[in-house]
Order: sequence, then structure tokens, then C-alpha cells
Amino acid sequence: MDQIAFACASKHSRNYCVTASVNKVDFLNPIEVGELVTLKASVNYTGRTSMVVGLRVESENIQTGKKKHCNSSYFTMVAKDEHGKNVPVPGLILDTEQSIRRFARSIARQEQAKTRSSRFKSSEFKIEEHLELIKTQNAKIIM
Repeated sequence: MDQIAFACASKHSRNYCVTASVNKVDFLNPIEVGELVTLKASVNYTGRTSMVVGLRVESENIQTGKKKHCNSSYFTMVAKDEHGKNVPVPGLILDTEQSIRRFARSIARQEQAKTRSSRFKSSEFKIEEHLELIKTQNAKIIM
């Protein structure tokens, strides 16, 4: 999947790209032995030097022709020059409802990640806000 994200991002940016992060991986259905696997990638979002590449993995039973959506994932890729420095990437032309939806979803995912990381930062964490929830889980607090 990383190689497909690399190819997609490199083609869009016309530069070598590296993986900065993998935001989400959803395993939806198994891929059975002997099935044909297809990976689809699209640049869903462009920042100044980074891109979010959405990947979709599908499998197909070659005897029945039945296709399954098996996996989805989002890779943040950064474009680099020959010296390893970040370089600007071309923006996207959003010309379909689906491309606008993917771009907007990427913005929302970034905002959620910022909130998530700051909420649980050790200097910001408030233990009393989480004790009741933890008590309902398969854990015991001993302090």
C-alpha cells in the first residue's frame, strides 16, 4: 500500500515522496487465496508540501467475478527535492462532488487529529475527566 501511495504522490508532485504518516487503516473484508487484488489511489488533499493519498483495496473472485472492498487507508506523503528538502506540490483541481467530499473529509480528519493529540498531551491531560469511563472498562486503577 505504501508503494502505491508513493507512486500516486510522486506522479502528482513530480518529485520523490516519503511517507509522513498513515492516518487510518480499516480492514473490512479478508482477501482469500487466489483472489485478484486491485489497489486504487487518489490524491485527496494537497497542502503546501504534503498530500493525503487515499487508498482502496479490492479483491475479486476470479471464478465468480464477485468484488469486495477489503481495506481503506490514508497516507500523508511529503514531496522532497534531490537534497531531501521539502518542496511545494501542485494544488488539486476539484471538479467533481466526490473530489470535493474527499478534500473536505481530509480537512476534517486533520482537525480531529489536532484535537485528539492535544487532549491527551501529558501537560493538558485531566485524569478526573476520564476516571468514570475507565471504571466501566476491563481495567483496574490502583494509585
